[in-house]
Amino acid sequence: MDLALIIQLVSGAVGGNVAGGLLKDVSLGTLGNSLVGILGGGLGGQLLSMLGVGGAEAAGSVDIASIVSQVAGGGVGGGVLLVIVGLIKNALAKK
Repeated sequence: MDLALIIQLVSGAVGGNVAGGLLKDVSLGTLGNSLVGILGGGLGGQLLSMLGVGGAEAAGSVDIASIVSQVAGGGVGGGVLLVIVGLIKNALAKK
């Protein structure tokens, strides 16, 4: 497992918990927020790297800009996926 993926997963867990803390109605609890955030962080970070953001990893170098892009991609991906899953869960619970 490379450093970029680890950064994305950890940032996703943090992003999921931050989103769950800010948006109580979509929160899945700490464990749920973390698990969905980890998944979203991995997906978000990989999506950004496929789009060419944080391309320094391709050259094998690790610099501040690439780390910041991995943190941002993972955190945002984790938060966004948590909101989507939370909204779906709430919609299904109302039926």
